[in-house]
Formats: sequence, C-alpha cells, structure tokens
Amino acid sequence: MVNDFPIQYQYDEMERNAYNAAFYELGFRWHWDHDTYFELQRHSPHATERIHHYLETRQPHLLRAYDPAFLVGVIEEKKAIHRKQVAAPGAMVSGYFDWAQTLGSEIGA
Repeated sequence: MVNDFPIQYQYDEMERNAYNAAFYELGFRWHWDHDTYFELQRHSPHATERIHHYLETRQPHLLRAYDPAFLVGVIEEKKAIHRKQVAAPGAMVSGYFDWAQTLGSEIGA
C-alpha cells in the first residue's frame, strides 16, 4: 500500500499516475512505468524538460505533426487537472493503478 512509503515516493506516484491519466485522456497509447518516470526525473528537475526529452527520444513521430511546446503544454494541463482531482477533499487515494492494462482496451482498438 502506498501509505507505507515515504511522503516523497507517494507524491511521485501521484504525479506519475496523473501523467498517465493525462496520456490516456489525450489518446496517447503509452504510459510511464516506475522506471521510466524515475529515469526522466534523473534527466531534469523540470517537468517540461522531462516531457520534451521523452517526446524526442520515445515519441519523435509526434514532433513531426505537433509543435513540442504545444504537446508539453497540453500534457501538463491535463496532468494538473488529474492531480487536482486526486488532491480534492474527499477524493479516494488509490495506491496504484496499472496503466499498462489500459493498452488496447480503447473502443475500436
């Protein structure tokens, strides 16, 4: 259970889950597992730089169709919305959601 982990780990997991919820909502067929998220954190202390690096190294095809600043901005915007929902009073805090299970579960996939 997440509540048995240090506060920073809990915060990081909530952030990672918020990013994954944003990716899912935006229709991106990827998720950040624990290793990917922490690898990106080691890359840069700045969230926008981490997202841009991920797009350049793992999803470069998107940068041929979309402006990088636009993609980073929309991902951050959606992440912030999901993060607020988790932090809202009375919100159920889930320890873990396996975003890998959502791949291929979209209608028409």
